Amino acid sequence: MKRYRVLSSACLALVAGFCLFAFPGCASSVANVDPTGTRFPTVKGESLDGASQTLPDGLAGAPAVLLVGYAQGAQFDIDRWIMTLIQQKTPARVFEVPTIKGLVPTMISGWIDDGMRSGIPDEDWPAVITVYGDQAARIVATTGNEKPRNARVLLLDEAGRVVWFHDRGFSPSHALALDAMARKLAPH
Repeated sequence: MKRYRVLSSACLALVAGFCLFAFPGCASSVANVDPTGTRFPTVKGESLDGASQTLPDGLAGAPAVLLVGYAQGAQFDIDRWIMTLIQQKTPARVFEVPTIKGLVPTMISGWIDDGMRSGIPDEDWPAVITVYGDQAARIVATTGNEKPRNARVLLLDEAGRVVWFHDRGFSPSHALALDAMARKLAPH
C-alpha cells in the first residue's frame, strides 16, 4: 500500500495555517488522554472513495488499527506505522483517519479530500476515512491533540473498544507490541 502524500500534506498545512490565522479556536489544544478500555466514539466520516463510514460501527466484527492524524506533520509518523504493519503482516484492518475539526475545514472538506485523492493511489482510498468538524472534535476529546504531529494509534477490538493505544511517535518496540496484541485478537 504505497502512499504519496505531498499534495495531501500541503492541503492540510494550508488549511491548518488558514484556520490558525482566521479562527484560532479551531486549533485549541486538548490534553492527551489514553482511551484504552473505552469504546471509540461513534463518528461519521467519508472514505476517499466517497463511501459514508461510521466508526467504529462500520468496523465491527474484526480488529482494526486506526491511525489518527491531527496535523499535516503527522503523515510521516503515520506512514512509518503503515509500512511496519504491512511488513509485519499484522492481522488487522488498517485505516488512516485524517481528523480536522473546525468550521473552515468542514466548509472546504471537498477540496481537502480532492487534494488527498490526487496524492494517494485509488486502490487505497477506501482505507482513508476523513472526519471533519463536530465529528472530529469527538475524536480529539477521546485522545487529546497535544503534540499533533504524533499519530494517535488505536487498536480496536471487534466491538470497537480501544485495547491498545500509543501517541508518542513511531517506535519499533511499540509496533511489535501492537502486532502482538492484534494477533491475540485475530480470529484463529
